[in-house]
Amino acid sequence: MILAGQKSAIVYAFDPDKRGEVVWQTRVGRGAANGGVQWGMTYDGSRVYAAVSDAAGKRGTDANGAPVRILDPAAGGGLTALKVSDGSKVWFAPPPDCGTRPGCSPAQSAALTSFPGVVFSGTLGGLLRAYSTEDGKVLWEYDTVQDFKTVNGVKVKGGAIDGPGAMVIKGMVFVNSGYSRFGGLPGNALLAFAPEE
Repeated sequence: MILAGQKSAIVYAFDPDKRGEVVWQTRVGRGAANGGVQWGMTYDGSRVYAAVSDAAGKRGTDANGAPVRILDPAAGGGLTALKVSDGSKVWFAPPPDCGTRPGCSPAQSAALTSFPGVVFSGTLGGLLRAYSTEDGKVLWEYDTVQDFKTVNGVKVKGGAIDGPGAMVIKGMVFVNSGYSRFGGLPGNALLAFAPEE
């Protein structure tokens, strides 16, 4: 099967041997132009994991009077695990709460990354989470919206996690933080995480 997710928030399984016949389809969110499954899902052999953006916002102006999009801190996000065999939902993990932090959004539009037992998902609010593939419980989370001391002395601040997702290489997790398009929090960080020893 070929698995695909759309901004409509529908995940599809297609049969390539039957000219792309739809095997199943499952809705995982509301969907919209900046909603649904945006940058990519992940698959572990029996389940496909789909995060949704479903970001909402309104038009406003910044301190200089320029038009900006202001994201709704209570709208969007969520991660769903589906059985590849039939598209049924195994579990749903709700998005993190933004609280009152300015510019935060719980939308989860960045591509997902998985390795055995774990799915990584970032938010437009800058939160990176590791979820259990078994039940969707949060195993670990890190707030990337902060200033960082860097190895090269360049001033760095984290922001929205959007577009590409985390990368797992030789036991380390790498993620970029900062994406100011469409109202996201700006930043310029590339972060590297190693297992605690």
